[in-house]
Amino acid sequence: MPIQRNRRVWSFDSLRPGPGARPANINIGECVCGIFGLLCKTGPVDATEVERLTDLVAHRGPDGRGVRVSGNVGLGHRRLAIIDLTDDGAQPMRDRRLPVWITYNGEIYNYLELRAELEALGHVFHTASDTEVLLAAYIQWGEGCLDRFNGMWSFAIHDERDNTLFCARDRFGVKPFYYADTATRFAFGSEIRQLLPFVDRAVADDDLVRDFLVCGLTDHTNRTFFKGIEKLPAGHWMRVDVATGRIRIERYYSLAARGGETNEDDVARSLRDLLDDATRLRLRSDVRVGTCLSGGLDSSSVATLAARRYASASNERFFAITAVSEQASNNEEAYAAQIAAKSGLNWLRTKPSYQDFASAATTLLEVQEEPFAGPSIMMQYEVMKTARSNGVIVLLDGQGGDETLLGYHRYYAAWLLDHFHRAGLRGFFSAFRGAMQAGVPPRRLLMYLFGANSAGLRAAFYRWRYTFLKDPSLPESLRRFARQTRDARQMQVLEITETNLPMLLRFEDKNSMRFGVETRLPFLDYRFVEFSLNLPTRLKLNKGWAKWPLRVAMEDLLPASISWRKDKIGFAAPDQLWLNRHSPAMFDKVINSALLARYVDMAAVKRRFHRFDLGMRWRLYCVALWGECFGVEAS
Repeated sequence: MPIQRNRRVWSFDSLRPGPGARPANINIGECVCGIFGLLCKTGPVDATEVERLTDLVAHRGPDGRGVRVSGNVGLGHRRLAIIDLTDDGAQPMRDRRLPVWITYNGEIYNYLELRAELEALGHVFHTASDTEVLLAAYIQWGEGCLDRFNGMWSFAIHDERDNTLFCARDRFGVKPFYYADTATRFAFGSEIRQLLPFVDRAVADDDLVRDFLVCGLTDHTNRTFFKGIEKLPAGHWMRVDVATGRIRIERYYSLAARGGETNEDDVARSLRDLLDDATRLRLRSDVRVGTCLSGGLDSSSVATLAARRYASASNERFFAITAVSEQASNNEEAYAAQIAAKSGLNWLRTKPSYQDFASAATTLLEVQEEPFAGPSIMMQYEVMKTARSNGVIVLLDGQGGDETLLGYHRYYAAWLLDHFHRAGLRGFFSAFRGAMQAGVPPRRLLMYLFGANSAGLRAAFYRWRYTFLKDPSLPESLRRFARQTRDARQMQVLEITETNLPMLLRFEDKNSMRFGVETRLPFLDYRFVEFSLNLPTRLKLNKGWAKWPLRVAMEDLLPASISWRKDKIGFAAPDQLWLNRHSPAMFDKVINSALLARYVDMAAVKRRFHRFDLGMRWRLYCVALWGECFGVEAS
């Protein structure tokens, strides 16, 4: 078919959210969506191909589609409307004065403030959207605009003035940006499935598969499990020369260390103010907003602060959704019930069964596109599904609280050593007793103090335990983790940028956008992250209590049973119940996997599979299922 230049294809079906919209005085123009782009290095772009690959992520944007093709560049956009926007606010969007186009996935929460600043500089706006503000900010400040944004974003701007594609991803990588660069084409998208046509065949990245099988680690590099498909790193921008296809990538954001507050009362007060303001910004919406509520400290804090603000601007109760485990040992329903009652929430619960999990396992792999370390992802998936079915289009979540405020037991080693350096053995043992009184088992304290900081010991353990793996090497990220266990801040930066948060953000984005639900994360407001990371370790982990400043900041709003709760579960699946029942099906899939045979001694796996720990059984099954689902070949 002939190439259609400067073609713009719009398709806006009236698929609006359910009832319960926010009051009209909140004038918001935001949308979290799916994007796609194609640069052909040998000739014009085929508009039909851009349309087709854009529509592969129609679930991310069920409210409309836009495609713009000009010469050898094509941009595509699937739209999830957060208010009832006119076609003027749709994408790809062009600046009214200059030949600059954008396709954008995300939210600039402070766009109203930026809009006022840009208007004072002479910019005139024609829509109510944050997209137009983002575009004007780029025109005004160039790549420096990224420093001014408070939000989450993944976008590409075709700037015809210098014939470049300027692409950027938010500071912490909340929104995805995948790309493939070949000899003839450069393509990017919100999901991997859009880029598979640009690689010769689906081939596994051996290093990533091995890292996953050894310890469940994912998302710790800029590569994906598919060879030839990569990710733009969080906090980076990319500029592509449209004429030559040359790529330049630079970091624009890093977690630089600087002094922080040290007064205990001031710290708690400042922390609450920052979290409250981060929540305020993330309530800007013109559709129904709710929150995930596990019953833990982080989600309870967000739900409580959000409900207080929501009540003053809405005539309905604030929605909260909880995933309830079938297994009593990791069921947090009673804690969530306390918050629901105290804050007057419209509380929804979902309780997936083993049958739900078994029938959805392949679907979960298809949604996530890459392997994941356990079935707990099913619980989050069901929360997003419940949100959409109840007309809740925007969900707040407590993701990031543990990484920013030392919420994991593994941080105690650095804290104990800090006490030793400041007060000797007496200070060390005093801190050790405090941690035990706060509910940390002494065995775990000793494990992280003497075991986790030895990469050699950990590597030897994996080689001993997993002799059937052909290459049970310790991932480099975990070697760096071992070196940094004595410095809490360095550990936090590593977990935020490599070993923990990127994985959690991938799960959240894929699960939520599968149902056209936008999730917003107050704990990852960059102001909150920077403030928290720069607090002294002795305050973040105070008197043995992890996340001490948040506990103090919220103790007048939360029940003491939650603000000073000692255990931590989250949306945990009943792994033992589900995986033991699923083992026969997992075994059959594993022993028949040609892909998996590249990485394991299959004869040994057949003999010992049912004696493996549950985590290893799942990882083997997950790789086998992933290979089958995407037709992945070994390299």
